[in-house]
Amino acid sequence: MKTGIGRYWYVPIEVTTLRSWLSVAGIFNLCLSSVDWLREDSLSMIMRMCAAILMLAIVAVIPNAGLANRLRMRRDAAISLSALSLFASVICIGSSAGAIFDVWASLLLILPAALAIWWLSSPQVSAWSGGKMDNQQVEDGLARNRRLAGRYSAIGSHFVLLHAAAIVLIPVLWILDVAVSPGNILGGDLFDSFSSEHFSKVLGGENFWIWTRNSVIVSVGTTLLGLSLAVPAGYAFSRFKFTGRNTAMFSFLLVQMFPGIIILVPYFLLMKSLGLLDSWLGLILAYSVTALPLCVWMLKGFFDTIPRELEEAALLDGCNQLQVFFRVVLPLSLPAVAVTALFSFLAAWNEFLLSLTFNTSNDMKTLPVGLASMISSTGQAWGDFAAASLLVSLPVVILFIVFQKFLIQGLSAGGVKG
Repeated sequence: MKTGIGRYWYVPIEVTTLRSWLSVAGIFNLCLSSVDWLREDSLSMIMRMCAAILMLAIVAVIPNAGLANRLRMRRDAAISLSALSLFASVICIGSSAGAIFDVWASLLLILPAALAIWWLSSPQVSAWSGGKMDNQQVEDGLARNRRLAGRYSAIGSHFVLLHAAAIVLIPVLWILDVAVSPGNILGGDLFDSFSSEHFSKVLGGENFWIWTRNSVIVSVGTTLLGLSLAVPAGYAFSRFKFTGRNTAMFSFLLVQMFPGIIILVPYFLLMKSLGLLDSWLGLILAYSVTALPLCVWMLKGFFDTIPRELEEAALLDGCNQLQVFFRVVLPLSLPAVAVTALFSFLAAWNEFLLSLTFNTSNDMKTLPVGLASMISSTGQAWGDFAAASLLVSLPVVILFIVFQKFLIQGLSAGGVKG
């Protein structure tokens, strides 16, 4: 015996999944149309925008529940819109240049439209939209929904994450291709030729090692000095009540609101009067003071999560306040200290403006300033620049891998309270 129960509270998993997937694909393709606009490819831009708008229209037309005749009409309308979107996708693909980016962008157009036609024409959706389901078929459909929901959700999440990762990895692959290609070619096919001449030239030159030495000394010095100031300051702001405490914490936040370039002239005059221009110590002091407010706030947030009862128990056992800090609080704070140290190191490792202003001689340049000097108005050594950029980023990657455990613990624990 047929029944209409299915059309009131049962919806196939394909329908609900298409609604979310097509929404994401439509918005993503609308964003990609801006790339076609920058490339002055009017046909591709128009066709991509039309296909994306049709995808969003499919989301609005896809049936949900109701009378059988309305379900079938909306299902048929959604299939028609999917066919139009597929047609616009084919035209857009035909006008593309055939590069890797174009292939990737074309797949984001054609796959959602083809998937919509396939799923909306499937036997499950056809039977549901036609109102030809009995109670047993509805029960089987609900069981099928529960079985496939987790799988489709995982596929959609991984699809979005893979494309988010691709947005980050594609520029890295492009830089790697420039670094391993002979000459100074920025375009062309990826990895069509291989040469180690750029890495050999960078590593064989004296300037790169001078810049690396300066960056290592300044970054390590900034990390050590910054921690020696930020750790006790963060603990003091977390545990003690004193006059001016709230004002000082607010001033730390206030300093972070202003761009660093406004302190460039006062810094320069101060360093010049102290004789710290073209010196490691001048950069270490400047970087430590610049990163100190944020480091103090990060550590204070973590110290706030440590129970005061642990310190009180240590005081009852005969420890003084200094011993409580070094024997109880500091060991428990190692994840936060590691995160703060990594932040201080990276801030000093990547800083460009202060280093360019304070250190003018080649023997005192840091890596960011040295890399910038490789690109001049008279000549661009793109291959050498790409190879040096990859070598400079390698220590940062290693640090993130080594401190990954502490990084996760420090960021999660510091956000619990504060």
